[in-house]
Amino acid sequence: MGVLSGYKILNLSTNLPGPFAAARLRDYGAEVVKVEPPGGDAMQHLGAGWYEKLVANMAVCALDLKTESGIAEVHQLLCDTDLLLTASRPAALARLGLDWDTLHIAYPHLCQVAIVGYPPPDENKAGHDLTYQAAYGTLDPPAMPRVLVADLAGAERAVSEAMALLFARERSGDAGFSYVALSEAGRDFGDCIRYDVTVPGGILGGGLPNYRIYETRAGYLAVAALERHFFVRLMAALSLEEEETGALEAKFMERSANEWEDWGREQDLPLEAIH
Repeated sequence: MGVLSGYKILNLSTNLPGPFAAARLRDYGAEVVKVEPPGGDAMQHLGAGWYEKLVANMAVCALDLKTESGIAEVHQLLCDTDLLLTASRPAALARLGLDWDTLHIAYPHLCQVAIVGYPPPDENKAGHDLTYQAAYGTLDPPAMPRVLVADLAGAERAVSEAMALLFARERSGDAGFSYVALSEAGRDFGDCIRYDVTVPGGILGGGLPNYRIYETRAGYLAVAALERHFFVRLMAALSLEEEETGALEAKFMERSANEWEDWGREQDLPLEAIH
């Protein structure tokens, strides 16, 4: 029994941000229905295992929203839905009669979170995680991103907005609408770079001897002894006096990354082999 037990969510989104947000709301106890086009969700082909995880314990139905019957079924679902989650461009939703102004009149109890690429007035501009990251400095070209930062950050923001809308409805009785722009989520997650925190050589970018990656006899080791008490204990446990990178580099070459990880657990120190 989660905090959203008894609430019903209708998810019309595909790909990653919307389904990820819907899965988080499901984990909070909400009953989620996911509507997919007849051809299915592209996530089934991009990452079948991930897709199955995201839709677990949900009702998934295929509806063609380009048909009158498909739209009619969506409206039937909306009758007892608390929150609608979308990730289509607003112009496309308006053509289907699923825009907020229309829905709010028909279903005054319904809240909506609309995931878009960019905030108004550019809410209909096309984009994807790669272009959002390109704009806000979280890429290291020519390498592709290892994490879909904007998509996942935006999904978590959508969860927060959903919670806020439902909470506000409980207090005031009024249903609300919120845009979540993936580009803005990507921008905020890029602040650690723009403020020089994680740039190469920055304070969390390898500039500190106690918070960086070290090569070992076999593999690489993440050392995160950021707090002073951790660093003091690390140096004492290694029998080192000079708090500088060179001494630690030489020391960590004495064992493998996995061995250092085991040693770190014994010493209650934040060390982790990079897998």
